[in-house]
Amino acid sequence: MSISTASPTNVPVGTWRVDTLHSSVGFAVRHNLISTFRGRFEEYDASLIIDATGRATLTGTVNAGSIAVKDGTLATHLTAPDFFDTERYPELRFHSTDIRRDGEKLRVNGELTIKGRSRQATVRGTITDVVEDPFGGTRIAFELETTIDRREYGLDWNMPMPRGGLYLSNDVTLTVTLEFTKADER
Repeated sequence: MSISTASPTNVPVGTWRVDTLHSSVGFAVRHNLISTFRGRFEEYDASLIIDATGRATLTGTVNAGSIAVKDGTLATHLTAPDFFDTERYPELRFHSTDIRRDGEKLRVNGELTIKGRSRQATVRGTITDVVEDPFGGTRIAFELETTIDRREYGLDWNMPMPRGGLYLSNDVTLTVTLEFTKADER
């Protein structure tokens, strides 16, 4: 759970809270065998904790019922038992087990829980250097992405296409942009 790096991390010790105004949690899945459908979640929380030894822990939660897509009927279907079953499983969770940095590249291993099923996941992306914002705060940002097989998390709904194949791909790409502010500065 430490940030291992080929160069110094320069991430100050302490608790970092997500700035939801400058962050996002989204997903993409191919459908109809021809295009990619994208959606996002509106309600989420994340924190990054760096302890005195440099060990880092990234945790995040997503309100599964806050799914946002361009069609209300589809949004209702996505919260139903066919997909997220938000009445029984209102939250998606991630907890890191290892964070490794090499320059601006970042690899985060951890446990992802969707619909009550937990699986190991590796998320890759980039990390910025720590910056001071115009208001005296300290910030850092991650851009992360991973692809999961949705069936491993109980998201099994699909429909056959008239000439063969299935309506939805099993692979779903999760994209997360997290801008953090140092919590003990404000």
